[in-house]
Amino acid sequence: MGGETGLVARHILGALGVAAVAVVALLAFAYRPALAPIGPPAAASFPIELVAAGEMLAGAGNCINCHTAPGGPANAGGKVIHTRVGRFYSPNLTPDPETGIGTWSETAFTRALREGVSRDGRHLFPVFPFTHYTQLTDGDIKALYAYFMTRPPVKAPNRPNTIPFPLDIRPLQAVWKSLFFTLGAYRPDPAHDAHWNRGAYLAEAVAACADCHTDRNGVGAEQVGHPYAGAVIEGWYATSLDVSPSPARWTEDEFFAFLRHGESPPHGVAMGPMRAVVRGLGKLSDEDLRAMASYFVGLNRPSGRAPEPDIARALSPIPPATEEHKRGEALYLANCASCHGAPGQPPTVAHSPLGLSEALWNPYRPYNVLLVMLDGIDGHDGLPGAMPSFRDKLSNDDLIAIAGYLRSSYTTLPQWGLLEDATTQAARNDPLSLR
Repeated sequence: MGGETGLVARHILGALGVAAVAVVALLAFAYRPALAPIGPPAAASFPIELVAAGEMLAGAGNCINCHTAPGGPANAGGKVIHTRVGRFYSPNLTPDPETGIGTWSETAFTRALREGVSRDGRHLFPVFPFTHYTQLTDGDIKALYAYFMTRPPVKAPNRPNTIPFPLDIRPLQAVWKSLFFTLGAYRPDPAHDAHWNRGAYLAEAVAACADCHTDRNGVGAEQVGHPYAGAVIEGWYATSLDVSPSPARWTEDEFFAFLRHGESPPHGVAMGPMRAVVRGLGKLSDEDLRAMASYFVGLNRPSGRAPEPDIARALSPIPPATEEHKRGEALYLANCASCHGAPGQPPTVAHSPLGLSEALWNPYRPYNVLLVMLDGIDGHDGLPGAMPSFRDKLSNDDLIAIAGYLRSSYTTLPQWGLLEDATTQAARNDPLSLR
């Protein structure tokens, strides 16, 4: 009996020893040195032109929107970012020396963007898109540093993330990076001209568009082989930029207009998180936005369906065939037609035909249709497309009836699966419930 007990004890001690060695090995593999703190540099030490360039890049990268909590000071962090593994809170990017990045050197700032490592040596989670920012040029990083270091400092302690163990273990991010992260600057594609490559650089490195428009695997890495194929972000569906779900194909002029103004008939207006993206792109030059449009239109491929029947249906919807869809049509006429037009008629207040909306043609998810009916579109951001909220006016059954009617009458696609469940989830106003 004693021999058996000793054998078990030796096995336990052996397992503990292996675990201890593994932990030490992980810590050694993940180790990154802390970089020395500096005194906050004087704002006047940065050239005005460099700061202006940094402001443009920070807007295009959506940095300000992500690092500003609703109603809070600009760049002071605290905004919740919903992911499938939990909630992250953006950190303070103001030059406050205690709670922000006031003690960060340009070297530390560069390492964070290029390698995803904080000044103190901690690995950053990939919710911060260093996987894209690693491609930034030295000059653009210098401009971003100048911009953030000249912002008003705000004392705002960072909020702890709410993600489960063991995903919250930062040394494990070194393993994640070894599997999913490629370090390195943007390399121009010799198969394309400088205009296209400028657009690719802005889209991939600066704006990190794939961060929202590419689905992720179970550990938060972008799906390999499926860039820009569409993904759920903050409850909304960031539409595919690879194969347009709408039968209306994008032209470069239309895509440019959408990026510049947030609207491009016949494609409609920016909705949900995309409105903040359009505002952020506002300081980019027309030439830069046209370069991005050239890049994305070059990626956009036909859906494989003949567009003529789809466009005909979108512009001349068929009458509803079921009692539920007839009820949906009646609700549409009572609540929507005054702006979007009666079936088969051009829109009145809205500028774009509802039947060509990518939200309506999304093959799998009705989230955008449901969320825009529930919460409307806030027009106080200066972009076109204001729409009232119907959250307190329409029931879940009403939303289901309208969505079902629009899908069946205006598109040639089958009904969305589990529409009732999707409507219940959308009405909960919880982005984590929408996947």
